[in-house]
Amino acid sequence: MAKIKLGPQSLLYPMPALLVGAQVNGKPNFITVAWGGIACGDPPMVSVAIRHTRHTLKGIMENKCFSVNVPGAGLVKEVDYCGIVSGAKADKASVCNFKVVTGKLCGAPLIEACPVNLECELHHTIDLGSHVLVIGRITETHISEECLTNGRPDVTKINPLIYTTAQSQYQTLGAVVGKAFSVGNELKG
Repeated sequence: MAKIKLGPQSLLYPMPALLVGAQVNGKPNFITVAWGGIACGDPPMVSVAIRHTRHTLKGIMENKCFSVNVPGAGLVKEVDYCGIVSGAKADKASVCNFKVVTGKLCGAPLIEACPVNLECELHHTIDLGSHVLVIGRITETHISEECLTNGRPDVTKINPLIYTTAQSQYQTLGAVVGKAFSVGNELKG
């Protein structure tokens, strides 16, 4: 298989389409973030990369907390809107008709319509250049009851959005191709 060199690029798939929330000037605000993921298992932590100029980052720094909301595919318009409009110029929660709820951290607004919500205390920030890497300690996880199977999160029911940067589009996850910690056993001698 021939390989083409593209130079340094941030191509890592899948990229989740997340809605990161923070109170900014006393109002809930949400930004779409595709550069995010699990940073640590114990204690549970998540990381998101946010441009220095973003309105939501101001709220994260002020409140020392934020939320990570995992939207289902049915929220694709709202996800895109929260990524193309600044919270400094619009009340995104109102425009998107988000029912905003609070958990333990009052500076970390949660979107009820998102199947998964993570409440995070700000743990650390790292200035990386164009973006600030925001690392949060997950203090609580909320999941919609209908997204559980046998008491466990079911990604098929969550139906999370992913973002594909090269095509600038949103997609959902595909078919299961193998059982983790099992299918690799076929290669053992």
